[in-house]
Amino acid sequence: MPSRTTDSNAGADPPHIGTLNEGSIHAALKDMVAEPGDELEVRLDNFVIDIRRGDLLIEVQTQSFAAMGRKLDALLDRYRIRIVHPVALTTYLHRPSKPVRRSPKKGSRFSILDELVSVPTLIDHPKFSVDVVLMEVDRYQDHDPTARRGRGGWRTTDRKIRRIDRWERFETGADVLGLLPTDLPEVFTTADIAKGGAADRSSAQKLAYILRALGLITLIDADRRGYRYRLGSDPVA
Repeated sequence: MPSRTTDSNAGADPPHIGTLNEGSIHAALKDMVAEPGDELEVRLDNFVIDIRRGDLLIEVQTQSFAAMGRKLDALLDRYRIRIVHPVALTTYLHRPSKPVRRSPKKGSRFSILDELVSVPTLIDHPKFSVDVVLMEVDRYQDHDPTARRGRGGWRTTDRKIRRIDRWERFETGADVLGLLPTDLPEVFTTADIAKGGAADRSSAQKLAYILRALGLITLIDADRRGYRYRLGSDPVA
């Protein structure tokens, strides 16, 4: 695991810039990604960057990519940007005076589509890439009587990495295309994409939307089963 280094300008700033609301998963992933010589929590224009490595900016993003819109718009044409995004395959819930149990909610490698669907062509930007970190997570919760509109409920106080399953990098549209099943018919629907069970129908629909935006699949027509696609882009007239 790379050792964590300090920002070369840290002495000029208050301590822990950008880390006051940093959760355990965010901090742990930043430690894993950082290499000797990296600048951490460095200011660039009006933004704070998790890790700067020359012209490469690395952002650990545990929430929606939409929150990074202004940063990406301002910096992507001048710097390479890599987003490191954790996905919880399995979550173990820890609540006071209760046994640890598994959450029914599960993620998969297709969970990255939830983020890419709002920026479907961004993955083809030559300076943009995403590392998806698939993991098991421990979620710690306390009871909060004010949660759920005052009816009471469980509020998450922290999340920690239990185990990392694997990392997967998406750098081009071809990497997204690799999420398609290898045994698709020549003409297919989102039901065919989901047929193998790896992706549910919602993920299959998002995948088709992104791949069509990237020009990697073409919409042919529709029938009772839904829209029908084929691989490849529309021929140039």
